[in-house]
Amino acid sequence: MMMYQAYQSHSDLTLPMKEWARRMAPLLHGAGFGFRQWALMRGAAAACEVLALARITHHRPPFRIDSIQAAGHELAVTEEVVLSTPFATLLRFRKDSDVVQPRVLLVAPMSGHFATLLRDTARTMLPEHDVYITDWHNARDVPLSAGPFGLDEYVGHIVEFLEAMGPAAHVVAVCQPCVAALAAVAIMSEDDHPATPRSLTLMAGPVDCRINPTRVNELATSKPMAWFEKNLISPVPLRHPGARRLVYPGFLQLTAFMNMNLERHITSFRSLYDDIVKGDFARAHATRTFYEEYFAVADLPAEFYLETVRDVFQEYALARGTLMVGGRLVDPKAIRRTALVTIEGEKDDICALGQTLAAQDLCSSLRQYLRTHYVQPGAGHYGVFSGSRWKNSIYPIVRDVIQPASQARR
Repeated sequence: MMMYQAYQSHSDLTLPMKEWARRMAPLLHGAGFGFRQWALMRGAAAACEVLALARITHHRPPFRIDSIQAAGHELAVTEEVVLSTPFATLLRFRKDSDVVQPRVLLVAPMSGHFATLLRDTARTMLPEHDVYITDWHNARDVPLSAGPFGLDEYVGHIVEFLEAMGPAAHVVAVCQPCVAALAAVAIMSEDDHPATPRSLTLMAGPVDCRINPTRVNELATSKPMAWFEKNLISPVPLRHPGARRLVYPGFLQLTAFMNMNLERHITSFRSLYDDIVKGDFARAHATRTFYEEYFAVADLPAEFYLETVRDVFQEYALARGTLMVGGRLVDPKAIRRTALVTIEGEKDDICALGQTLAAQDLCSSLRQYLRTHYVQPGAGHYGVFSGSRWKNSIYPIVRDVIQPASQARR
């Protein structure tokens, strides 16, 4: 397929125009030229900013977590690479403090965006936890010599990262990796692995997509697997380090998500233009920050994408008890001592109510005191792990499970 190459050619052709717009915007705002009050110049500046923003990038944005407030003190935060593979980095947000806190692995989605999608999740947890995150690499930057990356390798990375963190850690999985995280913990529990986590929090994840199917679920079941492979998989162009690797391009994933709420995105860009013209720069900054993150996309390895569509969204393998990882049948009933938390958003249009709750039934060996389920009223998908509802309502529930579990004896 020449789809990716066509996209790359179009991107190369439009880059000079968008770069010109990016450079012109601050000049038209009147930096040193006295044009700031001129409506004509303000409108031209707004148009340039909107044009410059409508640009897909392929590199992880910065986490921008340089410091936090903890116990009334400001602590510096630095990013520390704990372990790195061709496909991911185990990144630790090291705080300038000697206080020992519960170690938490944030398992970020590999779904077209970078781990910075969980920036707010990490920032909220940092004052009271030692936070690590799965920083997945863009597949188009991974050489073919690194081999394939499918669901087996994804689960394997979670296990390997928990081993690197050591015993008594905790896992918080957000969205897509809930299935892989549950599988990893089940396998580790069955093996009585010393690094089996003390708690597992699953947030807005597709554990059983048969329940209240959303538009995302319906799309995944509307076509046979051969259609996905033929129409959505493309080789990486030769100019990139991962040349010829088969991927599900991030720009296609972004297009699919934008089309689900196209009118809302169009309205946001119109509002951005109006806010800049009116001089409401704080509101414009918030919109700009969101789309800079939203338009930073990562390609998915073809193996992982196709296996996820098949096993999670079409065959419901984990929910049906047929999921195989590394040649082993995944048995959630093996989880006996890891506290389980499931979180859902009332208005989640990506992972509907009940799909994450299904993990509670699958982990049938867990005693009741090790189970917690919570539905956040009014929250959509992203509101489960970012924003005020996450910080003020959901995070305290997760924290209040992690803290006691950290002290419990095994």
